[in-house]
Amino acid sequence: MAENSILCSASSLILSLFTLFSCLFGHGNSIEQLAGYNTFTISSFKYPETQIRPFDMRYIRVDLPPWFSSMSIALKSSVNLDIKSVEKVPKSALPMICFREGSLPLPDVSNTSLGELVALSNSAFDGTQVLQNSEQCYPVPRNMTMKLTNEQISARVLYFGLFNGVGPTRTQSKMIVRGPSYSFAANISVEGCITSSMQGQYCNQTVELLSCGLSRNNSGNGSASGFFNQSMLSCRNNFETSCLGDEEMKIYTLEILRVAEFLTISAENVRLRPVNNSGNSSGIDLMCFVRYGAMPSATLHDFSGNLNKSPLVINSPKVGQWYISILALNLSKETGGSQSNVSKVCYSLELQELECPLGKAGPNCLSERYMLQTVLRKDSTPFESYFLPYGEKVMSDAANFLLEPLLSNYSFGGLDTWTYFILDIPHGAAGGNLHIRLTSDRKLNYEIYVRNGGLPSLVNWDYYYVNKTSNSHGSMFFALYSSSEEKADFYILYVSEGTWNIALRNLNSTDGTSNRQTTMSVSLERCPKRCSYHGDCKSALDASGLTSYSFCACDRTHGGFDCSIEIVSHQGHIWQSIALIASNAAAVLPAFWALRQKAFAEWVIYTSSGISSGLYHACDVGTWCALSFGVLQFFDFWLSFLAVVSTFVYLTTIGEVYKRAIHTVVAILTALMAITKATRPSNVILVMAIGALALLVGWLIEFSTKYRSLSFSMDLCLNSLERRRIREWVNSLVKTIMKRFRWGFLLAGFIALAMAAISRDLENSQNYWIWHSVWHVTIYTSSFFFLCSKVITINSGNGRPTDANYQLTRQDSLSRG
Repeated sequence: MAENSILCSASSLILSLFTLFSCLFGHGNSIEQLAGYNTFTISSFKYPETQIRPFDMRYIRVDLPPWFSSMSIALKSSVNLDIKSVEKVPKSALPMICFREGSLPLPDVSNTSLGELVALSNSAFDGTQVLQNSEQCYPVPRNMTMKLTNEQISARVLYFGLFNGVGPTRTQSKMIVRGPSYSFAANISVEGCITSSMQGQYCNQTVELLSCGLSRNNSGNGSASGFFNQSMLSCRNNFETSCLGDEEMKIYTLEILRVAEFLTISAENVRLRPVNNSGNSSGIDLMCFVRYGAMPSATLHDFSGNLNKSPLVINSPKVGQWYISILALNLSKETGGSQSNVSKVCYSLELQELECPLGKAGPNCLSERYMLQTVLRKDSTPFESYFLPYGEKVMSDAANFLLEPLLSNYSFGGLDTWTYFILDIPHGAAGGNLHIRLTSDRKLNYEIYVRNGGLPSLVNWDYYYVNKTSNSHGSMFFALYSSSEEKADFYILYVSEGTWNIALRNLNSTDGTSNRQTTMSVSLERCPKRCSYHGDCKSALDASGLTSYSFCACDRTHGGFDCSIEIVSHQGHIWQSIALIASNAAAVLPAFWALRQKAFAEWVIYTSSGISSGLYHACDVGTWCALSFGVLQFFDFWLSFLAVVSTFVYLTTIGEVYKRAIHTVVAILTALMAITKATRPSNVILVMAIGALALLVGWLIEFSTKYRSLSFSMDLCLNSLERRRIREWVNSLVKTIMKRFRWGFLLAGFIALAMAAISRDLENSQNYWIWHSVWHVTIYTSSFFFLCSKVITINSGNGRPTDANYQLTRQDSLSRG
């Protein structure tokens, strides 16, 4: 059994995506110029350049009305991937573009491997492989031009999704998000035909609207026998007779407004013209091609048959616009190859649409059919609702209803009964999920069939559920949850807009249902299973602002579209928490040394930095939050920035007055950095630059204070004796600097700092907890080594060191004064 309606709608999109792209813009220019008078622009959108960060996504909606003729898309991105590079990029980091008719694409639920993905060249799609899914995904091209016509895709809603990485980890909450971003810009325009009777790519194909009328009730015709209370809608072409030459085609259109049991297409009075021709019309093939929502052809159609042999019967046709094309073949064969005598085959096209009365459906229209009423949930997000049947049989105000009072009491063939429920998904709600649940006090005796647009049956459905092992679990938009013999529970993900039909097949209905109690629940929910209680349900709008969709933002340990996939085990989460929190104990090293040297300001900063970082990461991994996440993040980054700069300031020998001034300025600057955008990668370089500047300012203050008596006049520069004294002063200054630091500790500090830089560069979403823990240890260790590298001198009363070299320099300076 195949999901016929899904594959039929997907086949048109699949063929379009592979065949009509930039190459189409270069053909048929003269035809387009002539057809320009028959078309007009329905809509035109220009999407400005937009950046998509790692694990982010964007959706674009395009509405295609029944009178559209073509849709053109031009996309330009910053992605530059070829076939070889695509194979090396994991799906979690691969930029992808996905297409889907009717609803939003969701590549996270697809099992398509990288080897099956069709790579894109810089100008157009390349490849002829076909993926038999209702959703198509490809690596994002650098440039893409595409033109789709109403001969390739049906007139409905088309969605584009752009993703920067797909898979279970896309929805996982990350402690850090790093990776390449890409940008895209797009132009999308939709052209339409001025008159409804002219359609096709260039609006140059005549389409005849069939005229319909209600005939009397029937009592025996078509595929069923003994009709009761049914109405037959008969449709004919406007002219009593249509005539076609060999290999000529004529197109008709019909709109089905109500749920129908079947549609029969037949050709009456098939004959050759002129009348005096000796040919036999029975040998002529009068091919009929039928397609829902789009123009049919001999190569692209939903149903086909030879009307000169037998009528074409379509069971449970969908509600909406249908197109029918009639193609005459083998005329010359029937006349011995001569076309002089026979030029036309004439026929009368007749369609019969069998409709059931209100509240009835199924074979012989004897099954019950209920329209479900939408009930909006209180204090919920847009479109979140549940559905209840109309009528006096349902008196409950709850979100579910008892099923047995609603069941059909007629069994077709004495084997089972069918009961139908119809509901409507409103415009703009395609980002929701349809939740269907049955619960019984004993083993379920029902099968569930669901279809969009038409009545489902055993051979025609979109999704179905028989039991835990027999269902649509292989479909990417079907999610089964906690089902058992007494319970059926599943979601249809990102359900399409429009009318949906649910059919319940009651097996062994002759056993009776009086002793059985089964409750049914049908609801439209924003996130499946409330994100499995491992995340938050978020809502957003697509780029056009016309569709509201929801997605799960999972916690640190889960992922997937519904947060049901455990990415990090409980034990792994414990080790990650211990590593990220305990590694901040390295702050004890610089704090201890600062306290030993009575540098109380530095001691407070290092101690506070270690504590705030530990509290922040405890909240970040989901262990415990002492304060709100934003407050903890601010204090972590601010005190970390301040600790780095304070290390530089500590290496100077300026007085406390100047240190307090520098610390005040640095505290303001680093606070602004932490409060605006703390996680910017450039902040590391900026903090190091501020620290180096603070060290330079401290040395300049020290230089101007200690050596202010040195004059650099023009006379001095011309005096060789004074130039010698300058050289001696420079040498003395270098010696002083050399003796000011313990160079072994200084070298160890730079090595630890380099290790910290390397560990930060190696961080990504998967190994963040490892390398960031190493970052904690190495950055605090480097601060400890830098603090130990400074030689502490004993200050005199005026605050100047009594170092021997400094005394010699000072005496020499005074003698010149």
